[in-house]
Amino acid sequence: QVQLVESGGGLVQAGGSLRLSCAASGRHFSSYVMGWFRQAPGKGREFVAAINGKGDSTDYADSMKGRFTISRDNAKNTVYLQMNSLKPEDTAVYYCYAKRPPYQDDYWGQGTQVTVSS
Repeated sequence: QVQLVESGGGLVQAGGSLRLSCAASGRHFSSYVMGWFRQAPGKGREFVAAINGKGDSTDYADSMKGRFTISRDNAKNTVYLQMNSLKPEDTAVYYCYAKRPPYQDDYWGQGTQVTVSS
C-alpha cells in the first residue's frame, strides 16, 4: 500500500515554469514505477510522464517531450515533474500515480490544479 500527496500546482503565465512534487508514504518506494497523469474539464485522464524505480528510464507523452522532466529522489520518497514552456492547454488537474510490478494495483494521489494563462 502506498499513499500519494501532490503539491506545487498554481497559476502561471504561458511560457512559464512550475515544479510539481508527489510525496509517497509506504514501503518499497524504489520498487514503484511512478508517473504523472492529468485531467482537464470534460476530458479523460491523460498520460504525462513516467519513471522507473531506479530513476534511469523515463517516458513522456509527445506533447510534453522536451518541455517536462520527471525525476525522483528515493531517499525522500518523492517524485517531481518540472514543467517548462507551459501552454494554456496544459491547464488541468495533475495526478501522481504509482505501480509496483509484478502486482496489479494502481495508486493515485488527490491531484493538484495547474492553470496556465495566456
